[in-house]
Amino acid sequence: MSNLLTFDPAIQKRVQAWLLGNYDASTKEAIQDMLERHPQELIDSFYTDLSFGTGGLRALMGVGTNRLNIYTIRLATQGLANYILKSPHNVQNLAVAIGYDSRHHSKEFAEETARVFAGNGITAHLFPDLRPTPYTSFACRELRCQAAVMITASHNPKEYNGYKVYWSDGGQVVPPHDTGIIAEIEKISSQDHIHLAPLHSSLIFYTDSTLDETYLKALFALQLAKDRNQEHGKQLRIAYTSLHGTGITLAPRALASWGFSTIEYVKEQIEPNGDFPSVQFPNPEYPETLKLGIELLSRKQCDLLLANDPDADRLGVVVLHQGTPVILTGNEVASICVDYLCTTLKEQNRLTSHHAFITTIVSTELIGKISKAAGSAYFEVLTGFKYIGEKIHEWEVNKESYQFLFGAEESYGYLLGTVARDKDAIISSCLLAEIALASKLNGQTLVDRLYAIYKTYGVHREGQLSLNFKPGKTGTEEITRWMTHLRNHPPRHLCGKTVLLVEDYLTSQQHNLATGTLSPLSLPTSDVLLFRFEGGSRLVVRPSGTEPKVKLYGSVCLPPNIKSLNEAIHSCDALLKEFLSSAKRDLQP
Repeated sequence: MSNLLTFDPAIQKRVQAWLLGNYDASTKEAIQDMLERHPQELIDSFYTDLSFGTGGLRALMGVGTNRLNIYTIRLATQGLANYILKSPHNVQNLAVAIGYDSRHHSKEFAEETARVFAGNGITAHLFPDLRPTPYTSFACRELRCQAAVMITASHNPKEYNGYKVYWSDGGQVVPPHDTGIIAEIEKISSQDHIHLAPLHSSLIFYTDSTLDETYLKALFALQLAKDRNQEHGKQLRIAYTSLHGTGITLAPRALASWGFSTIEYVKEQIEPNGDFPSVQFPNPEYPETLKLGIELLSRKQCDLLLANDPDADRLGVVVLHQGTPVILTGNEVASICVDYLCTTLKEQNRLTSHHAFITTIVSTELIGKISKAAGSAYFEVLTGFKYIGEKIHEWEVNKESYQFLFGAEESYGYLLGTVARDKDAIISSCLLAEIALASKLNGQTLVDRLYAIYKTYGVHREGQLSLNFKPGKTGTEEITRWMTHLRNHPPRHLCGKTVLLVEDYLTSQQHNLATGTLSPLSLPTSDVLLFRFEGGSRLVVRPSGTEPKVKLYGSVCLPPNIKSLNEAIHSCDALLKEFLSSAKRDLQP
């Protein structure tokens, strides 16, 4: 049995506040049990307060200040409510939209969120059933809300949940709003400062099917080849899975409205289930997660598999190419989409230099080559789709600036148009179906389209490795030490390649190692290191914003004048594998 007095004073203070404060009996019993039998768990649960990362709040569910539970949900919501009430606004009735996914406690957390907003005199538009994350972004603007909250942990393991905040433009909160919200949260010292209304409050409204229809109608308008889709869409055979999540509520309807009604479902994964019983991790980036979908794809001889993650903001794509399933990476899907959009819009005389594509600094540079060659604009932002949403809003305010066409990040997130202001697997599923149909009618697959891109712009291959650390305080400190060491001792060579440039986004400086010169970087500060090598290879290193990991993103490329495409791809893949392995081995402190 551990004595509370043996713990760090800050932990003692937090634990005492929960043991003596207005918390339910089961919560206090759980704290007592950790104190007596699981002291390390107590430390991890109380050593800090939850903070906003690239995805807002995301953490393990459980008891404590560093866990998601009804009390930390209420605290975050009270802070957000205070910030909304203090912010300038020109509406008489303040309102928020609230959505939730299929995870355990998501509905309960959404209801608690609504109760706090109503308790502060703010109207809460609560979805009556689970819905995708991008739908919440859409609803924020459609319902003219000052903010929106989505209860989700996206593709994280089942033990996690999250609290994602959107501002009035439908984009995730960015500075100064995120820091303003955090400041308001930090001012709340007790649960007694939280205003709660009953769930049957007159300020809590449940949305109806009209909102669904409005969203689907807005997506329908984004087709580039409506006549072809409607006439031939049934010829495309789609295998679909929502991975026990929210995609099933809207993706099939959206696809059918675009003309794609020949859909086979992964029956084991249709029902929403917070245990995600058929997969170890509900993340379409992992090939093992797609196992049942790939089996269905092959068995039914479909053209492609579309796999949404549980909150339907990410999309995995597998193509049946020459009878063999081929898993496309997020970078490959994004490149195919950008190439199709540029080609089709140019054919329709609709593409101008003011049309813009956006991606993140860890995503493939092939997107930039394609968009620039087509004469459209191209921009890079920091990791996190919130920065893409921020650009959309910036251009929307400055009407003489750029017009957003498409945004993508390597982690399977894409957005066509501005119906949502976050990555949207529903509209992305529709777009990929349209591209796959165009390819099929020409006797090709999406893989053929990708290879054609390689022949024009060179073979580009990207990969990722993660360095895993312990969860909690120990892991956080280890990650900080590791990044500090790498920042102070950058490599000069890796895998036989010379480092030419080091871009440190924490200090906002680019260091030319050959000349020693320093140049400023234009993006906001972030704990990211980018190494550029001779020959065009690149390595990006950054801590995960949601998990105890450091991510290594490697990319290699070969020029377009290739004799054998297959040999070039194999050569590139071998080089990438060696490159990442060397990075993981040689960059250890």
